[in-house]
Amino acid sequence: MILPNTFEAAREWHEPASDSDLHAPAKGSLEDDEAHYFCFHRGGLLVSQDESAAQWPVPRAFIALLLAPTELEKHPSRRFIGYWHGKACWGLSFTEQEFQALESIQAHAPSKGLRFEPLRALFNRLPDDVLAIAGRAIQMLEFDRSHRFCGACASLTKLHEGGRSRRCPACGETSYPRVAPAMMVLIKRETMFGRQLLLARSPRFPAGMYSALAGFVEPSESIESCIHREAFEEVGLRLRNIQYFDSQSWPFPHSLMVAYVADYDGGEIRCQEGEIEDARWFTLDALPQLPHRLSIARRLIDAVIAQA
Repeated sequence: MILPNTFEAAREWHEPASDSDLHAPAKGSLEDDEAHYFCFHRGGLLVSQDESAAQWPVPRAFIALLLAPTELEKHPSRRFIGYWHGKACWGLSFTEQEFQALESIQAHAPSKGLRFEPLRALFNRLPDDVLAIAGRAIQMLEFDRSHRFCGACASLTKLHEGGRSRRCPACGETSYPRVAPAMMVLIKRETMFGRQLLLARSPRFPAGMYSALAGFVEPSESIESCIHREAFEEVGLRLRNIQYFDSQSWPFPHSLMVAYVADYDGGEIRCQEGEIEDARWFTLDALPQLPHRLSIARRLIDAVIAQA
């Protein structure tokens, strides 16, 4: 999922065993009134906001009120995600009409403080495990939305294999949630001034922030080949001694980031137009603004600094 400790949260889930489990908690589980709901609109998670922090979960009764007259249990987007601490977790996407209903309520009762906030904006404001499950929920909801119709014959698809896939009843075509593998590499070199790190910034980054290089793996390409290709394409550098660091699911929108460390092996920095706005070598005592601590990029950079 989204965060370094995602796997810790996922251990406590029990996946639905069959299609009959997709729309209700398994028999013997806690009542649905105690379930957790992850509600989204345009990629934002529904949270309540007080003066100091974002709060989750939003009470189920209030979600049901927002969705009236549609019954919560019959909402077309409602999706069983799994269990967490023995409670069922559900994902749900608000329609534009339902979103407008929330806006109307907010206008008359602003003290409620309900809003949809992007998951990235909730880093450090919600617990890591909540964000991890929310990341899983939004990916599954997007999968349902984008694969409602069969890509082969355009028939309506149905949930299959306990919700892990969608299958076309007309032609048998089966689709699985998309996971796009991507690599990240932090390039280092040792100099008379000490260790230096190659950090770059994309035009899409917040002002002043630099990070390690990253890119998507192309068809028929290994991750290691991708690392060499991206490093040369983006900054004109050659690498050696590539070593695996860690991986992280990143639901923006559906990536699996696999991170490595590599040694500089030659070349002069040449930024790829449109992809890299700036790239340079930084000494460890003069680093720029770095990515958020919950991202694998930050953990990678911190680990290499600690080893120096």
